[in-house]
Amino acid sequence: MSEVKPLSRLLEYTRPHRTQMYLATLYSILNKLLDLAPPVLIGAAVDIAVRQENSVFSNWGYTDPIQQLIILGILTWLVWFGESLFEYIFKLKWRNLAQTVQHSLRLDGYDHLQHLEVEYFEDRQTGGLMSILNDDVNQLERFLDSGANDLIQVITTVITISIMFFLINPIIGSIALIPIPFIILFSINFQKRLEPRYAVMRDKVGILNGRLSNNLTGISTIKSYTNEDFELERIRKSSIAYKDSNIHVIKLSSAFSPLIRMIIVMGFLGMLILGGVFALNGTLEVAEYSVIIFLIQRLLWPLTRLGETFDNYQRAMASTNRILDLLKTPKQIISGTQVPKNIKGEIHLSGISFDYKTRPNILSDIEIKVSSGDTVAFVGPTGAGKSTITKLVLRFYDPTKGSVMLDGVDIRDLDLDKYREAIGLVSQDVFLLDGSVYENILYGNHNATEEQVIEAAKIAEVHEFVESLPQGYHTLVGERGQKLSGGQKQRISIARAVLKNPPILILDEATSNVDNETEAAIQRSLDKLIVDRTTLVIAHRLSTIRNADCIYVLDNGKMVEQGTHGKLLNLNGQYASLWRVQTGERDTIY
Repeated sequence: MSEVKPLSRLLEYTRPHRTQMYLATLYSILNKLLDLAPPVLIGAAVDIAVRQENSVFSNWGYTDPIQQLIILGILTWLVWFGESLFEYIFKLKWRNLAQTVQHSLRLDGYDHLQHLEVEYFEDRQTGGLMSILNDDVNQLERFLDSGANDLIQVITTVITISIMFFLINPIIGSIALIPIPFIILFSINFQKRLEPRYAVMRDKVGILNGRLSNNLTGISTIKSYTNEDFELERIRKSSIAYKDSNIHVIKLSSAFSPLIRMIIVMGFLGMLILGGVFALNGTLEVAEYSVIIFLIQRLLWPLTRLGETFDNYQRAMASTNRILDLLKTPKQIISGTQVPKNIKGEIHLSGISFDYKTRPNILSDIEIKVSSGDTVAFVGPTGAGKSTITKLVLRFYDPTKGSVMLDGVDIRDLDLDKYREAIGLVSQDVFLLDGSVYENILYGNHNATEEQVIEAAKIAEVHEFVESLPQGYHTLVGERGQKLSGGQKQRISIARAVLKNPPILILDEATSNVDNETEAAIQRSLDKLIVDRTTLVIAHRLSTIRNADCIYVLDNGKMVEQGTHGKLLNLNGQYASLWRVQTGERDTIY
């Protein structure tokens, strides 16, 4: 994805901000032009002292040296005022632009991530993605904040001083230009050698951030297994890898300024000696020689800092590639255009087969029809394909073969957002916002009233618990709901689904991680929730699905049994075997 130069990609992305970039560039150039004026003013002061009434100001009609000095003082004040003014403006423009681009990139990157398929996230570390959205975006922001101005002012300095040298003396101007091609070629070569090193460095910091994020999320497990030292060693290795990649960059980038300085000094020495000879034999005015000496210093200093500027540039371009590569990641799940209306909830999995990239034959020739308002359940051993079916219904993935139909329409033809709005999900892995209980229930329907939120909580049998909290519904639940128990989080998740009131409901082992008392309470809530809805249930505890309209037994991605609870017990197959394992006896009702 990175064949196009990163700077070109960045300029293309920032096209909407092109006017602001032009203005910021203009102010940077004006500031530098005025910054280069003092050496000329010093030369004018020397000219007044040496030539007095015949100085350069005599050409303007001012022959009195005192008048000339007053005019020189006014010009000096104006130059310094203008330089300070444009410095304020260019900093304002570049920094505001940096913040705007940073904001846009982060939002665009996050929004694009949200619309990528689930498989994309399964193949990547969360910390690595966080590194792009935070570290890389911030690195680019730092470059736009100051590095862009540095580059522009270096270019302005070289061009302006070269022109001034030519105007003073063409021979000296030619000498001043001699080092420039060598500096440019040297800089380009350095860029090429630095670019892959910075790319490696950004990858290493992504890995480090991934491990840090993963460990902080699982800190309870780390502590419970007393693996703090083990994890510290893993972080140490990742940090060393990042440090070593940085050192690899530093070894090369640190050599830039000293080498550039040695190239520049050759031109400086030539101008110093040749200019001095011209001044001694009267070919060059003393004032002009003074200007040349001062200007060559102005040329020397920014060029010696060119290494630091290119260092910041390469860091920013490595980050730019990572950010824009993310934005260019193609979406595999493409929304249809048909808006579903008057949804009945009839679901048909027609000849479904599915393969993960690294695991084939997850599902093979699955045929399932769910009538409107029915409750169907999926059971089977781990890895049988139960959760994959719900992911296909949610269209987190598209089937390798076959189709998922809603009310006779292939869901690939439906508007994806409108389709998912018709589905409520209650999962064993409950996601709660780092906010209040009220905000988490409202997540199911942001337009709901407070009375509707409370009613949903009552149906989920969580209202009394919430009322007992210090701030009631406005009590904060902590990151991922860490202040709540598993059962409490699950009931809030159910309340959220109640508030959404979808025609289709998916229950993914919603009672698998709670105690018996909590399971009974949750099951009562679910029994109310599934009324008049098409419901797909993934069940670990078979007692929760005895009343399902149909139970599908999966094994190794294939449908091996189907029927009601009683029918499956009478078959005395895999379902009956699972039932005996969980209950210790045959169900004698059937």
